[in-house]
Amino acid sequence: QVQLVESGGGLVQAGGSLRLSCAASARTSSMGWFRQAPGKEREFVAAISWSGALTNYADSVKGRFTISRDNAKNTLYLQMDSLKPEDTAVYYCAAGPMTGATSRVQDFNYWGQGTQVTVSS
Repeated sequence: QVQLVESGGGLVQAGGSLRLSCAASARTSSMGWFRQAPGKEREFVAAISWSGALTNYADSVKGRFTISRDNAKNTLYLQMDSLKPEDTAVYYCAAGPMTGATSRVQDFNYWGQGTQVTVSS
């Protein structure tokens, strides 16, 4: 069983930046970030392979968000720049056994509790 704990969420003005972190209790393979806004389904944001060589981004965040990981610390990061009000959501960290940077919810079997990100206009 792997436990994931997110941190770094908060309130920021449009155009600002936030850095999310996700601490894993054990070594993991593929990891990713998803988000869920009120009244909407959970959606893919970004994913990264175990080595970090492969990354995958949703079109809505490409060029603004950067996913990275530090395997020595079992920690996943999401650097979010040029934030927009539509980025407001609860952001979830996820981990799974796949070796690539998958975007499918069903490929992740461990999930964090989520951290709120609110972007004001």
